[in-house]
Amino acid sequence: MSLRHLPLLFLLLLLAACRSQPRLSDEEAILQLLQAESEGVVQQDMARLTAIWAEEAVVVDAKHTPDDPGDDAVWRGIDAILDRYVVLVFPGNPQSAGKIDVSLEIAGEEATARSTTQIGEELSPGGDRWTFRRRDGRWQITSLTYNLEPAPMGP
Repeated sequence: MSLRHLPLLFLLLLLAACRSQPRLSDEEAILQLLQAESEGVVQQDMARLTAIWAEEAVVVDAKHTPDDPGDDAVWRGIDAILDRYVVLVFPGNPQSAGKIDVSLEIAGEEATARSTTQIGEELSPGGDRWTFRRRDGRWQITSLTYNLEPAPMGP
């Protein structure tokens, strides 16, 4: 190859490197949000958690009584949700977290997911309901309701 072709080769390599990544499907983008939330919990990464929640989002602890909203604990808005992580989630120092058995329904700019969540040894089968909204081409979490599963039976 002659030296005069090097600038062209360099330009082609540069263009290939600058090519935008393929756009994720809505399902892939939402599943990535759930993964980012799990990773944010384990890494105690407030910046990451702030980025994935909508400003007006809501978190609800249904306290294993989904038919009785009177006993729910509710955190409204991003500041309250971040405080919840600091006060309730991070002190347990979870070494692992993940969502399994995710079922997802997407309707236009909104989506709902049900999942089983495992944080450390704690497993909540089918106990989480998430909602999402796409704004300006970007999906964000708008709500989480957890502890929807029945209370564990005592001995």
